[in-house]
Parts: sequence; C-alpha cells; structure tokens
Amino acid sequence: MIVLEDVCKAFGNTVAVDQVSLVIPDRARVAILGPSGSGKTTLLRLVAGLEMPDKGTISMGGHAVSGSDVFVPPSERRIGFVFQSGALWPHMTVAENILFAFNALPEGEQQRRLDLLLDRMAIPNLRDRYPDQISGGEARRVALARALAPRPEILLLDEPLTNLDHALREELLVLIAESAREEGSIMLYVTHDEHEAAIVADSTIRFKAGRVLE
Repeated sequence: MIVLEDVCKAFGNTVAVDQVSLVIPDRARVAILGPSGSGKTTLLRLVAGLEMPDKGTISMGGHAVSGSDVFVPPSERRIGFVFQSGALWPHMTVAENILFAFNALPEGEQQRRLDLLLDRMAIPNLRDRYPDQISGGEARRVALARALAPRPEILLLDEPLTNLDHALREELLVLIAESAREEGSIMLYVTHDEHEAAIVADSTIRFKAGRVLE
C-alpha cells in the first residue's frame, strides 16, 4: 500500500504538487490522468524517491519512506520505473540493460528471469542488440522488461508510449496491464490520454494544477 499525506512540492514559485493525500491499495492499477504541467510526473518522482517533498509524508507497506525526518533512497523502495524516454543505456545490449536492474538474485535465477521477460515482451531475438539497433516500440518493451526485472512491489510508468503509432500503443497497453497483473505490483501509470487510462488501469486519479480532483 502507498499512502501520501498532505504532500507538497514546489520548484521556485511554481507549486507542482499541492497538499495531495492518497491511499493506493496493494495490487491496484491506477492511471494518473491530467494535462501537461499538472504535476503528474512530479507526483511519480516523489513516490519513486527521485524528489523529496517539501511537506507531508509518503509511506509504503506501512513504513515512512519520505518525510521531514526520513528518506529511503530509490534503490531501497522496491520500485520499477519506466521513463517517458525509455532511458536505456546506449553502451549496453538489450540483455545487459535488463540485467543491470537485478538486485541480489543468484546468477542462474537472473538468467531465468531474463529469458522469461524477453519471451513475455516478445523480444528474445534482440538480446544482443544495442539501443540504436532497435525500433522505438522495441525500446519501450526493453524499458518495461528492465522495470519488471527485480520483481518490484511498485511499477511506475511516466507516459511510456509517447510518439508511438496507434496500433503499437494498443498492443503495448495490453502488455503493460497484463505484466502488472501477473507480477502483482501496484501500478501507477501517468498519462494525459483518457483511452490509455481506460485500457491499462482499474481506477483513475484526475490531477490538475498540482491537486487531486474530487
């Protein structure tokens, strides 16, 4: 479970997240829906530990991870993050990008997990290619596999299907929803697209000007 209590975050004079309180139950698949600049990405980064709140607390699994006197780094939050750009390491192969995300799994189990994810994403033939040798859609599959690699308790996706054509977006939306369900992760999916939200999530949080709309 993720709990946000009166969370605020500003950048200079711009308030990105304004007194947000939320409870996200275990295994929930939630779309965070709102226009560009509404604070959706900042909210995701706060949950991930990539930003610190100016006020309020964030808890995961009953333990505070961000607050006035506590901060748990991203590496200890059991999260997987898919960035809008994909953010693959250009000097690593597809397999190396995915393996990079593993924590303390034994080597044999890492290889089994890698093979499973490559098969699930339908990209086993890409394992030895580099990011500049694959398409945009294939890169998004690799980014999703990397986020799922360490079996995260929380899967965070920041508009992961930007600039993909309609048919590919539809295919990847189903893959994302199925992957989150199979892994049993909480999923927070940031988007400005109502259609994406309807396909990928069980519930929707509407965001505007840094606030949750009732």
